[in-house]
Amino acid sequence: MHLTNSSPSITPRDRHLLRHAVLAVCCAVLFAVLAALVQTGWRPLSRLDHGLIDDLHDFAVDHTVWTASVQAFTDIGGTITMRSVLGVAAVWLWLIGARTLGGWVAAQTLVGWGGQWVLKLSFGRLRPTFSDPVAHAGGPALPSGHAMASAITCAVLVGLLWPRAGRAGRITACSIAALTVLGIGASRVFLGVHWPSDVVGGWLAAGIVLGSVTVLVELARPGALARDFRRVNWRTRPRVQRVLVSPARPPRDPVPDPTADHPDGLLR
Repeated sequence: MHLTNSSPSITPRDRHLLRHAVLAVCCAVLFAVLAALVQTGWRPLSRLDHGLIDDLHDFAVDHTVWTASVQAFTDIGGTITMRSVLGVAAVWLWLIGARTLGGWVAAQTLVGWGGQWVLKLSFGRLRPTFSDPVAHAGGPALPSGHAMASAITCAVLVGLLWPRAGRAGRITACSIAALTVLGIGASRVFLGVHWPSDVVGGWLAAGIVLGSVTVLVELARPGALARDFRRVNWRTRPRVQRVLVSPARPPRDPVPDPTADHPDGLLR
């Protein structure tokens, strides 16, 4: 008698669910730890927050041109811009028939916006204050809305590009996304409108949203995201390729052999 392994094999969908569940849980645990340290005023974290932001504020006051550039960058990469990009992507996906994928993008946007304000109002952390501020922002500090929105947006866009990109394209997309997220987060600290821990909290909150929304959509519509990714891949194939690539030249007529029709095969 042969013993066979009757346990079901792990499918790609199961791995996909597991990865995003782990992402959501890990980010939730880390966010809870960070929030507890902030609320209890843990001295090492408080010294880091105050020391870094004070040094950056002194630099910002002394370098007004650089500060104006950072302000322009953070305005361009603001929450309205990021959510508008995701809104356009969701509408486009809906119009081409990838409706589950479009709903996933829309849910990331809406849950991210709602979750941001639930967390902000729950903790009510005050923003840094200066006698000579270089920028102004309203609302509670934790988590940073700019950091959270940019992380969600860049992760979603990379996710949409991933199945259709080669290795070089994926490396480029991930590099641009990482630099964008890091740059926007750093700009909020440099301008003195967020503590460094607010930015880290925004990134962790983004991970919670990205992971949990993906798991919920996968459970509600099993396999639908994968089907929509294939649909997008088919709809976005470069259709101008046959125009850009020069058509193959038709074979030239062979040069007639003057000896071909002669019975002896020789010219007479």
